[in-house]
Amino acid sequence: MSRVYPFDDAATARAVIDEDGTLVEWNEGATRLLGHPAQTVLGRPAARLLAGEDAPAPPTGPRWQGTVGLRHRDGRTVPVWLLAHRRSASDGHGGSWLVVTPLTGARPPADHDPLAEAGLIQSPCAVAVYDAELRLRRMNDAMAEVVGLPEERLRGLRLAEIGGEPQSDEVEQGMLQVLATGSPLDVQTRMHAHTAGEDRTHAWLARMTPVRDAQGRVRGVAVAAHDVTDNLRAKQRLQLVNEASVRVGSTLDVTRTAQELAQVCVPVLADFVTIDLLDPQDHGGEPPARLTAPVTLRRAAHQSVLDGVPEAVVKPGQTEEYPAGSPQADALTAGHSILASAAAGDMQPWLTWNDARAEQVRRFGIHSSMSVPILARGLTLGVAVLTRHRRPDSFTADDRLLAEEITTRAAVCIDNARRYSRERETALALQRSLLPRTLPRTVALEASSRYLPAARAGVGGDWFDVIPLSGMRVAMVVGDVVGHGVEASATMGRLRTAVRTLADIDLAPDELLTHLDDLVVRLSEESGVDAGPGEVGATCLYAVYDPVSRRCTVARAGHPPPVVLRPGCAPQALDMPAGPPLGLGGLPFESTELDLPEGTVLALYTDGLVWARDRDPETGREMLYDALGTAADSLDQTCDRVLATLLPPGGSVDDVALLLARTQGVPAAQVATWDIPADPALVAPIRKQVVRQLDAWGLSEAAFTAELVVSELVTNAIRYGSHPIRLRLIHDATTLICEVSDTSHTAPHLRRAKVFDEGGRGLLLVAQLTQRWGSRHTTEGKTIWAELPLFEADQ
Repeated sequence: MSRVYPFDDAATARAVIDEDGTLVEWNEGATRLLGHPAQTVLGRPAARLLAGEDAPAPPTGPRWQGTVGLRHRDGRTVPVWLLAHRRSASDGHGGSWLVVTPLTGARPPADHDPLAEAGLIQSPCAVAVYDAELRLRRMNDAMAEVVGLPEERLRGLRLAEIGGEPQSDEVEQGMLQVLATGSPLDVQTRMHAHTAGEDRTHAWLARMTPVRDAQGRVRGVAVAAHDVTDNLRAKQRLQLVNEASVRVGSTLDVTRTAQELAQVCVPVLADFVTIDLLDPQDHGGEPPARLTAPVTLRRAAHQSVLDGVPEAVVKPGQTEEYPAGSPQADALTAGHSILASAAAGDMQPWLTWNDARAEQVRRFGIHSSMSVPILARGLTLGVAVLTRHRRPDSFTADDRLLAEEITTRAAVCIDNARRYSRERETALALQRSLLPRTLPRTVALEASSRYLPAARAGVGGDWFDVIPLSGMRVAMVVGDVVGHGVEASATMGRLRTAVRTLADIDLAPDELLTHLDDLVVRLSEESGVDAGPGEVGATCLYAVYDPVSRRCTVARAGHPPPVVLRPGCAPQALDMPAGPPLGLGGLPFESTELDLPEGTVLALYTDGLVWARDRDPETGREMLYDALGTAADSLDQTCDRVLATLLPPGGSVDDVALLLARTQGVPAAQVATWDIPADPALVAPIRKQVVRQLDAWGLSEAAFTAELVVSELVTNAIRYGSHPIRLRLIHDATTLICEVSDTSHTAPHLRRAKVFDEGGRGLLLVAQLTQRWGSRHTTEGKTIWAELPLFEADQ
């Protein structure tokens, strides 16, 4: 009797034999059966108790039963039916055998015994009845079939002795509770079923009810066992499908989606899974509907129950050609799933095509394989190969249906990710082709830039540009088109081209934004949307810096203001009118002018830099000020520091464009200005003054060309312009600029003079002698300018 089992334990003869055949346990019932006290047999070979020379063959399975002759203490031979259960190693102890036989089971039930009358003995449900000491009294044929032994052999044994598994002890504890409380109890467990032709673990629902006599006293426990294996498997499969729906396709990344598919299948469905996908580039950009061997696949993902995936021969990212006879090629060419197992012999052809894989199959004991094509929208994307080596059972038809269900769901996600990746790559290529590859080197600015596409939302319409203007001025622009994808990139390209075109005619920033706003309205109308103005929208900031006056004119259309970092000062956002976003139409834009000392840093950016889900924009701007305020040797280093400070490790949720510019000035000594009288006869003295100035600058070799250009421009201004007239010369190391300004708003135009015309050849001559020329309108009138390359004069 024990505290756990408070009944006579000697009603069963029980012994435990360890792996080497030594008796390690011997109860009172064994002493009662054979007369040997425990101290005389423990620690000695169990074979000494066998009578005769014919010993039974060593058992090979988890359970053995049979009748053997045992040696009694008085020397006689006692034939005994024994039931032996193999117990696996646990808690650092080796395996052993539990050997039992009932001592009182042969006693037939008494007449009108409620235990004998309890239960539906002929019921198809497996039913067993245990007495008040939890020893078997009756069981029906269904229970005998589950146990695999007849009732007369087991009568008198406890459930823990009949089952021999740790789960039997748990069920027996439930029976003891029913016996003590008199209340029914349900217990779910997993135990072996020893039905003929089958020896595998089943899921059981044990429904236990008390057995009462006529006076209502609890006299035993009736146990009805219901096999819920199929229900449990169906529930597990449904859970697996639901889990696959949630876990697979969490991102629009092909590799991540393939890895999620592999992780869902291991270990619930397989011990080792590989996901190999086709490269669409090998098939003209789109995966084919059908394939022929050999097939080249790229390993996208794999997963194993073993750490490090030691079964794999190919690493993720590597490609391999699979010939006919391989599980990958056979499933893809057949267009349906293929099951193979070592027991059936149909895995053998697959082991001959690759020695390395055949070695892995032998090393890990892979015995079953299932190849499932990954198909979506009529296209073949790849193949999933599931194998088992730890689980002893082979894949079944139900496993195939489950794998196909999961793979079909994952295939749609993989195809979505593939299409998204293709569109993203196209948009990114378009975006990069439309953005400046390098920023122009100008006298006015030292500039550096960065562009980063969104990590998940896809490529957007952010852009930046640095545009050289006349008079050594330079324009800076940063913009952001609403939306993402190819359409946003295409719209960005059209807007960037428009800005360059409008900048080329030297429009003021507010006028330029007005024209750009009209363009966006037209683009919105051409897109055919029904939402009205603003459907195709954008924000933009446009700034023009003059290195001669060191003044900057800025206008913005709903864009974040620039950050200004003057030498020796803290960074601060420029206080200026916000302006409406582009595409609303009909609303005014305002310009702001400011003086910028030489060495001032301007930071132009899109809102993706400072905006984040986990912080407000004001915090982002403060972080930007801190990053800009830290000393750096170069603008490139400052750009990198800004991005590292403000962007998360995984990338921004929106596109980011950043343009940093450090202003430079043209020294006053490199600028010369003259007021021109309204007398054509005084053009000659002006030419002489220009020649003397060029001599003073050391540019005498450019004097002849400059003298001709100045003569033509000044003469045209006197004849066709309005006073006052002003001439200005500006030069740097490579360029000489001649500018003539007057108060007339009439722009000159180039024409071809006829043979007998006395005039009309001046601007044609200027165009031939200079590398660029043009005109720009100002608030006072217009300026005609021409650029002469100094490096040609030096040659």
